[in-house]
Amino acid sequence: MERAKRVLEIEADAIRCLMDKIDENFERAVELIYRCNGKVVVMGVGKSGIIAKKIASTLASTGTPAFFLHPVEGMHGDLGMLAKEDIVMILSNSGETDEISRILPLINRFGNRLIALTGNINSHLAEAGDVVLDVCVGEEACPFGLVPTASTTAAMALGDALAIALLERRGFKDEDYATLHPGGYLGKRLLKVEELMHTGEGFPMVRENTPMRDAIFEITSKRLGVTGVADAKGNLVGVITDGDLRRALERYGDLLNRKASEVMTRNPKRIERDSLAARAVQKMEEYSITSLFVFNSGEDKTPVGIIHLHDLLKAGVV
Repeated sequence: MERAKRVLEIEADAIRCLMDKIDENFERAVELIYRCNGKVVVMGVGKSGIIAKKIASTLASTGTPAFFLHPVEGMHGDLGMLAKEDIVMILSNSGETDEISRILPLINRFGNRLIALTGNINSHLAEAGDVVLDVCVGEEACPFGLVPTASTTAAMALGDALAIALLERRGFKDEDYATLHPGGYLGKRLLKVEELMHTGEGFPMVRENTPMRDAIFEITSKRLGVTGVADAKGNLVGVITDGDLRRALERYGDLLNRKASEVMTRNPKRIERDSLAARAVQKMEEYSITSLFVFNSGEDKTPVGIIHLHDLLKAGVV
């Protein structure tokens, strides 16, 4: 337990020390990548290679096109993936790894700009870099000072810092993130309302003067437990739910002969079609309701669909 705590303390210290190294070089790296017309090609060997893969993945998922290229594979033909407008980012704690040293002249020959993440600012890698990001750590968490631990943690943290700084620089939004993450739990949480709403024949709607016997049929046939009520212009003016029907039964002895406008609840809750489905869930929970009418924009009065809690459950948003 003491060893585990010591490991975490050393690695936490490594990250804290990075904060003092966030300077104009970091800003230059962010700006260089931001203005890049190509991709960010991230390289590394061994443990640094694993961290390089993670950084490339994080960049790509947050709006910065990037991919990992192994230096050894690059030496055997995969440098063909490298375009001259790409930026190369290389990770190496020592900055003197043989595979890295051999590929540096080739990158220089191609004319690509180079960002070096290294723990040795006097290394060959640092000398070759257009921008050098210092990820030097005081010690590794390994008792022998050999196993890459704190150094890889620091490199990964700095990669995350780059990705998030670029995310904000680009004005990257949750909608953009949703586009890049269509699968899995995150993808479900980031679905948009318009992808799940009912439209056309599946959209329950009656007019204000519709007899309640027809309104009830609309609620039953559309199987959503609700119908909207529109005026002569098609503008939404109310909603009739199962709860409204129960209350109306107590109030009117001739319910079936009443008009929809006499039973409806006015000012039904609404949501825009490009809102995240997760926002629809929040709104339903906030008002203790099970459906929302969908509009093209907040200013529109005519709905284009309806979304039900069951739709969100089936899609895995809830």
